[in-house]
Amino acid sequence: MNIFSRNKNAATAVATVAAPAGSDLSHLTGDYGIDPAHSQVGFAVRHAMVTNVRGEFTEYEGKLHLDGSNPADSSAELVIKVASIDTNQAQRDEHLRTGDFFAADTYPEITFRSTSAERLRGDSYRMTGDLTVKDTTRQVVLDLEFTGHATDVYGAERVGFEGSATIDRTQWGLTYNAALETGGVLIGEKVKLSFDISAVKAA
Repeated sequence: MNIFSRNKNAATAVATVAAPAGSDLSHLTGDYGIDPAHSQVGFAVRHAMVTNVRGEFTEYEGKLHLDGSNPADSSAELVIKVASIDTNQAQRDEHLRTGDFFAADTYPEITFRSTSAERLRGDSYRMTGDLTVKDTTRQVVLDLEFTGHATDVYGAERVGFEGSATIDRTQWGLTYNAALETGGVLIGEKVKLSFDISAVKAA
């Protein structure tokens, strides 16, 4: 199976056995692979000072190591294919792939590798890591919410997380912009990242 393949029409697997999140997650300890067919890696950025343009990357692979007894020993890696960017407007997507933005031909991947993790309270966690875009690596902090675990209809054990972070795109060399006649700029510098992750435990 090609891990980068994604069927957007795939039906979400219905959980047959589920348990509410609790304080003791030791039984979830193990290695997991992100399921792109039931996950989303998205972003939003201000456009023309008045609204947000939203998009996502549709091809990526990632893995998690969860330590339910000691969350600080958990880790994550994510590799995104830049060419898979999708903002629901083909001309804009092609522009984003050019040297004005991501230079996808030269830098085909965006990567994230965690460096630390911590539990804040309840189901809230924080993960710090290195985000590499083009030839620049900088630290980012992700706020994460554990959304639960279940055994799906195929017998696979799944865990879910939702996450978010806000970054300044110019710190990664994404500086392209245009001035508006009425003042301000076409594209905001702040980018809101969002993650909705379903991961399957390795056999």
